[in-house]
Amino acid sequence: MFSRRMEINNAQVNRNNDYTAEDIEVLDGLEAVRRRPGMYIGSTGQKGLHHLVHEIVYNSIDEAIVGCCDKVDVTLHKDGQVEVADNGRGIPIDIHPVTRTSALEAVMTTLHAGAKFGGRSYTVSGGLHGVGASVVNALSSWLKVQVKRDGKLYSQEYRRGVAQNSVEAVGEASDTGTITNFLADKDIFGNLNYDFDALAQRFREMCYLTKGLELHLRDERADRDITFYFDGGIASFARYLNKNRTVLHKPIYTSKLVNGTQVEAAIQYNDGFTETTFSFANCINTQDGGSHLTGFRTALTRVINDYTRKMKLLKEEDANLIGDDTREGLVAIISVKIAEPQFEGQTKAKLGNPEVKNHVEAAVAEGLSQYLEEHPQEAKRIIEKCLTSARAREAARKARDLVIKKTALDTATLPGKLTDCIEKNPSHCELYLVEGESAGGSAKQGRDRHFQAILPLRGKILNVEKAPPDKMLAHEEIRTIITALGTGIDHQMDLSKLRYHRIIIMTDADVDGSHIRTLLLTFFFRHMAQLIENGHLYIAQPPLYRITSGKEQHWVYSEKEQEALLKKLKGKKLGIQRYKGLGEMSAQQLWDTTMNPETRTMLKVNIADAVKADLIFRTLMGDEVPPRKAFIQAYAKSVRNLDI
Repeated sequence: MFSRRMEINNAQVNRNNDYTAEDIEVLDGLEAVRRRPGMYIGSTGQKGLHHLVHEIVYNSIDEAIVGCCDKVDVTLHKDGQVEVADNGRGIPIDIHPVTRTSALEAVMTTLHAGAKFGGRSYTVSGGLHGVGASVVNALSSWLKVQVKRDGKLYSQEYRRGVAQNSVEAVGEASDTGTITNFLADKDIFGNLNYDFDALAQRFREMCYLTKGLELHLRDERADRDITFYFDGGIASFARYLNKNRTVLHKPIYTSKLVNGTQVEAAIQYNDGFTETTFSFANCINTQDGGSHLTGFRTALTRVINDYTRKMKLLKEEDANLIGDDTREGLVAIISVKIAEPQFEGQTKAKLGNPEVKNHVEAAVAEGLSQYLEEHPQEAKRIIEKCLTSARAREAARKARDLVIKKTALDTATLPGKLTDCIEKNPSHCELYLVEGESAGGSAKQGRDRHFQAILPLRGKILNVEKAPPDKMLAHEEIRTIITALGTGIDHQMDLSKLRYHRIIIMTDADVDGSHIRTLLLTFFFRHMAQLIENGHLYIAQPPLYRITSGKEQHWVYSEKEQEALLKKLKGKKLGIQRYKGLGEMSAQQLWDTTMNPETRTMLKVNIADAVKADLIFRTLMGDEVPPRKAFIQAYAKSVRNLDI
């Protein structure tokens, strides 16, 4: 039926041979932004919603970078409205020579309009193509800008990007600055669900990167507020990231201007096994890295190898240390400020300026070389850490070779305990990682064998937060997972070889099940983060209760849901069964509640905030006990489904 309908439609198009210029739609003003918001802010989910706030705050940060602003206030109002106020110079309000409107209106309603092109007002800027404020305006149902300049307070309001009045003076002002209030359009974003913690973490980064800036965030919805101010800059950032770790030295800080590029880097090693590196360009968090990150890593590896050879800590016949060796246990922040940033995409996730690589490499190489020469004891600890990493890498390589002797796509190499599916197209396949042999047996019987594969796991896997790579790969259950997925891990990971596009963690609804799930999440976050970033990892939601009333049965997935159902069925004779383990359910029950795509509920795992996620995994799964104890005490009351 579908193919037949397509034939009819094509025939109609071919007969109506009147394709003319009138069929070409030209979107005026900001209509293109409203029609395709994802092109400008990445998504219309919470991440895109936060991006609106970031864009307005970036304008204030730009004022701070050039020394014209030292205070920013951000307020989340109860009605969903956001207010950003700064004490910068204030957006100009005089008539623009090209648009013949106020410069303020030009900035707020015209793409590619702003003071960030010529270089007279801003030598560096976080804004991209000057589209930030106008995009926020277009995606807001209501926006108001107030400007304090020349002793007066000016104001203009907009509706969905369209000015409702001319810029007008509405009062007197004793200082300068810009105040922006906006209400994101619910028709585009749905619920205006701002995450205080996620915004706070981003603003923390901004203040680390902008010395002397005070930023205050207030949430009127929950009566929360926090203020950030850091004199130490990115060196303080490194200390913050390492606060629950044992460090080998104080942060190494270097700052240098190279051919117009201001380069800052902070480096600090700890005794752990993971790398935590963040890169920024004009205070923008470039999550996908770019030329500045490449230059930093090149300099780090080269300088450490040169120093190691110079001190004869490597034999002549030994191979050089590789990048992985020099970055194990590394916390680093690299920040550049440049006049013409070339970001890839409006969300600014990657810096593309090719010349910046050499600028960063030169600055970091000089600063790090000087530090190693002047601090021989600290240098020795760093080199010993890198050499230990190299030995562990070689041991891990041998272990990995044992795990993957043949391609993981060859079914002959798949683990014996894996019950595979018939379908061979990975996009149609899903793999359940199931706690215990008993539950694995039920899952194997209840599954749809055409597209669902089952991998039962015995006991609790190794906590990889505390284990070096060679010990991790020596752990049987982890080797089994790696082999079943087929992608490899860490820097050798190749997502194109993924055998299942949905990996579903299915554990018991008790404390042990939660612990096993956390251990698996730790492994995936530390060694297969691409699975999470590309939306392949899920958590199954098995029911907590089965409640029967006569011939009716109800599956209940939370304590709150149970309370509501019991009130609804009040007075009837009820049977209540509490499921502590997946193995207590029959194969049919497991299918009906947890595995049937038509009826199941699953949680999709994502990384909304890499810094926050790193800190939580380090706190809960690392060696340091006091931070973990403090975390548990702080959040114990908010834990749901706790078995006593």
